[in-house]
Amino acid sequence: MTAEIIETDAGTARVTWHKAKKARLVLAVSHGAGGGIDARDLQALAAVLPAHGVTVALVEQPWRVAGKKVAPAPRTLDIGWRGIWPAVAKPGLPVVSGGRSAGARVACRTATELGAAAVLALSFPLHPPGRPEKSRAGELLGAGVPTLVVQGGNDPFGKPAEFPEGDFELVEVPCGDHGFSVPKRAETTQEQALEIITGRVVEWTRTLG
Repeated sequence: MTAEIIETDAGTARVTWHKAKKARLVLAVSHGAGGGIDARDLQALAAVLPAHGVTVALVEQPWRVAGKKVAPAPRTLDIGWRGIWPAVAKPGLPVVSGGRSAGARVACRTATELGAAAVLALSFPLHPPGRPEKSRAGELLGAGVPTLVVQGGNDPFGKPAEFPEGDFELVEVPCGDHGFSVPKRAETTQEQALEIITGRVVEWTRTLG
């Protein structure tokens, strides 16, 4: 694991690399608007994917590196993501653009422009909680590259059944909330929930290269 500081037009970003010995892909994945790269799903992916030929680059947006608690506007998030892209593309491998929550929106919005091989959308915030009329489906449907959505079955930002039909795959994590936390009483344990995420992402990345 190595950390790299990157200057972007939105400020200083940081990339923490979890490198595969014989990498065939890079997964560049960022956090949401209310948390960092310590999120359970991001850490699970960083721990599992390198053994399957996927280097994982955990990206911290400039606002997070600066110690701020509130994410800036989507446009500023996109600027930060564009700024880190040359670094994650430097190994010369296909790059999967990924993120959780707000980071997933960024990945979708910029995928075609940046030449991403695919998009991994973790806990895509389809709408604000309790506001299904404020749909962000257009961002997901407009990604323009192969897309995998991993969504908690009880995510208040959009349950799997709420997603429209479209050119993307969707995997449900039973009983999971927006952070893929599952209740202790659920049939699916927390460990099993994370195994669903990592297992499906491993399978999916095999189809990409």
